[in-house]
Amino acid sequence: MTLLQITSLLIVLAGAFGTINYLYLKLPTAIGILVVSLAASFGVMLLDIIVPTLGVATVVRTAVLDIEFSDALLEGMLGLLLFAGALHVKLSDLKREWVVVALMATIGIALSTTIVGYGFSWLTGMPILVALVFGALISPTDPVAVLGVLRQADLPKSLETKIAGESLFNDGVGYVVFLVLVGLAFPHGDSHGAGMAGAVQLFFQEALGGAVLGLVLGWLTFRIMRRIDDYSLEVLITLGLAFGGYELAVYLHVSAPIMAVCAGLLIGDVGAKYGMSDETRQYVDAFWMLIDEILNAVLFLLIGIEVFAIAFEFDFLVAGVASIALALVARLAAVAVPVLMLRPFRGFSEGVIPVMTWGGLKGGISVALALSLPEGEWKPLILTATYMVVIFSIVVQGLTVAKLATRVTTTEG
Repeated sequence: MTLLQITSLLIVLAGAFGTINYLYLKLPTAIGILVVSLAASFGVMLLDIIVPTLGVATVVRTAVLDIEFSDALLEGMLGLLLFAGALHVKLSDLKREWVVVALMATIGIALSTTIVGYGFSWLTGMPILVALVFGALISPTDPVAVLGVLRQADLPKSLETKIAGESLFNDGVGYVVFLVLVGLAFPHGDSHGAGMAGAVQLFFQEALGGAVLGLVLGWLTFRIMRRIDDYSLEVLITLGLAFGGYELAVYLHVSAPIMAVCAGLLIGDVGAKYGMSDETRQYVDAFWMLIDEILNAVLFLLIGIEVFAIAFEFDFLVAGVASIALALVARLAAVAVPVLMLRPFRGFSEGVIPVMTWGGLKGGISVALALSLPEGEWKPLILTATYMVVIFSIVVQGLTVAKLATRVTTTEG
């Protein structure tokens, strides 16, 4: 299939599954599309078992693998999604919560990666470095899933900023940690570093380089937009920033996700206040909200059909179930340790630890990173465990976190 045919099919299916959800399931749009997509995928597999001569599952599996989910997300959709999410997080709000966000995106990611890695190695007998790669790819919360849930929950502003800010930044930091560990665990494969010295150098090059590039490109774009009063052109300029900046970051070997977040934050706050008219601001917000919704729908559809790439072996499924519990324990540590470190010096909203733990949803980024791993004996196990954690996170946690937040958050901290 050509790229245009694949894109057309995905948009048609996203619209069809979204309609089914709207008329019958009435779940939040993205989660509903995922549920319908997953049900349709299992339906095709069941049909293949009942009538094996049809070979439908084989045809669909081939088509799914042709989509190259990892490349489609990491090198295409992710930049737009992160930029769109960052546009709606205000720097003034983030400034008040930056210490918490920074600790959760650094110490939190390190703790979670270590807990999941050592726990998964103990459960499966996997080499520790390979297990730490799994810990790194499953630790970041997915800003696409998290920001979608935030729209459904009535959270205190400080808590909402912590969750949104952390999900945007720990995604970029987690991706860098993943690249470093892949370089250490698979030195003869897609190597990203050479020993510990190379790993440290790579981390700072990716993380700091991505932040600097995002701020520089965002500032230059803002200066240009100040001289223009044409909403259609300014929308086009922001689209060019998201697309072009992301590809430039990839070319320069700095963190493209961190670049997209930093550029989006600057344009969404400074650019919106001082570089756009009211009319332009409305059009920019509406455009990126629409882009966000469309890409969300397609992404959650893709997650649902990626079940065809999963190995349904009993041992893998057992490890996947254990990984769900392991990921939740690691997430609890990633949230609780920074909060407890800062609690003597500042106040927090009621229920911050349980809400941020249960609201730390995993998503398509984890699946994409698992799919991008070099082929080897451990990849099918990692992919199956990752997929099970992601599905549980989006469906179970995603549908219940708003109720949990309503129950436990009663005062603003």
